[in-house]
Amino acid sequence: MKAPDNVYILHIEDNSENRLLVRRLLESRGFNVIDAENATEAMDFVAGQTPDIILMDINMPGVDGYTLTSYFRTSPSLRRVPIVAITANVMKGDRERTLEAGCDGYIEKPIDVDTFLDQVAHFLSISTQF
Repeated sequence: MKAPDNVYILHIEDNSENRLLVRRLLESRGFNVIDAENATEAMDFVAGQTPDIILMDINMPGVDGYTLTSYFRTSPSLRRVPIVAITANVMKGDRERTLEAGCDGYIEKPIDVDTFLDQVAHFLSISTQF
């Protein structure tokens, strides 16, 4: 796996408090975090750079995480980038819906600060197997 200072994580989240928490956790381990508040900002970023992993909020105004994930999966440069849903959608069938949209995994909100970094590292390790 790449050293954390060479890993770019695109975090797409409309809630500023959630963005700040995730940023603080990831940066505490040396990861580079790119925040996107909405689908437009995320698409602007991926037009110029390919992240190592995408952390995707599902419930966003405008274009939701399901739609954005499906769109990203049509891009050759993003096909193998892990996309992990971070969502409060925890009802029966929600996990399956995120996977069907193209997410590689699912982390429930509120995130568990004690396990979150290990969960992200797990998905990063999978991405290096391609």
